[in-house]
Amino acid sequence: MKALLALADGTVFEGTAFGAEGESVGEVVFNTSMTGYQEILTDPSYCGQLVAMTYPEIGNVGVNLEDVESARPRVEAFIVREYWPMPSNWRSRQSLHEYLAANGIPGIEGIDTRALVRLIRDKGALNGVVSTRDLEPRRLIAAARAAPSMEGQDLVERVTCHEPYDWHEGQWTVEGGYQRSTAEGGPLVVAYDFGIKRNILRNLVSLGCRVRVVPARTPAQEVLALEPDGVFLSNGPGDPAAAPYAAETVRDLIGKRPVFGICLGHQILGLALGGRTFKLKFGHHGGNQPVMDLGTRKVEITSQNHGFAVDVDSLGGAAELTHVNLNDRTVEGLAHRELPVFSVQYHPESSPGPHDAHYLFRRFVDLMEKAK
Repeated sequence: MKALLALADGTVFEGTAFGAEGESVGEVVFNTSMTGYQEILTDPSYCGQLVAMTYPEIGNVGVNLEDVESARPRVEAFIVREYWPMPSNWRSRQSLHEYLAANGIPGIEGIDTRALVRLIRDKGALNGVVSTRDLEPRRLIAAARAAPSMEGQDLVERVTCHEPYDWHEGQWTVEGGYQRSTAEGGPLVVAYDFGIKRNILRNLVSLGCRVRVVPARTPAQEVLALEPDGVFLSNGPGDPAAAPYAAETVRDLIGKRPVFGICLGHQILGLALGGRTFKLKFGHHGGNQPVMDLGTRKVEITSQNHGFAVDVDSLGGAAELTHVNLNDRTVEGLAHRELPVFSVQYHPESSPGPHDAHYLFRRFVDLMEKAK
């Protein structure tokens, strides 16, 4: 079946459909990871986006029941150079086509993803439409142009949990799959769900933490009433400035408990400290971003997925720069100068991606122990 990808600048790519039939609109971004498409599809940070993979062959390992970062895929559509319909992997339980179709997500394959990536790199992120239903280019281009910009969108409301819950699942092993926590008396972490990835929670549990996940609009007083040892601010989609309630809540928590933020949580912390955020030209999406830890001068290869960044100059000295992106010098980490509060823009939990930054979870646990 024929499918079209139409961009707001008037560019149209023709390809072949896979996954669900239908039409989806959103911001088109590219991801440079060579593996891990299942984790990418289920990362809530991709809500509102059409994701193109730069690696050419996608689908060859199928889909399994374990490598998911949320309850269902969150991308609006999936764009690949070559879809592989016959997966070969001992853990695979269904094909990528079947998985996308079951979740109502259209895919398009057979387009020149190199040309698409160069276009986004030069012009910046563009809104687009993937359609298998209506193949009229002019209408699809108009729909892409009419779609709202990512700036100003609060997408946290679409992905956050509705009720608090406890998380007990730890890291995966070949012998036994995901391990269940049996620890009692470990530090209690309250994690704000702005679109949280499960592997973040697994890392905390594997270090002996008890984890309570709460919705994004949970007031600070309710969190403090739980008497947590620390507060975690999760990743998530959309414009951090469009969720002012989150920054206001975090502002009420700073100085009362140790705080650790990742990705959107990092940006929200920056806003809570009085800073500003801004939209990147085409964002950082992939598993190969070089970041320097300015404290140790060590370089980490990191997993990233964000379209906004914190303006460090806007913080007025409230926090110090701890990590910097070596590609474009943007802020990758902050720490309060006096309080046990820190954050990183990248994803130390990987999934997918390298494990260079797993030490940050231990750093958070150590901060909680010292604050007791």
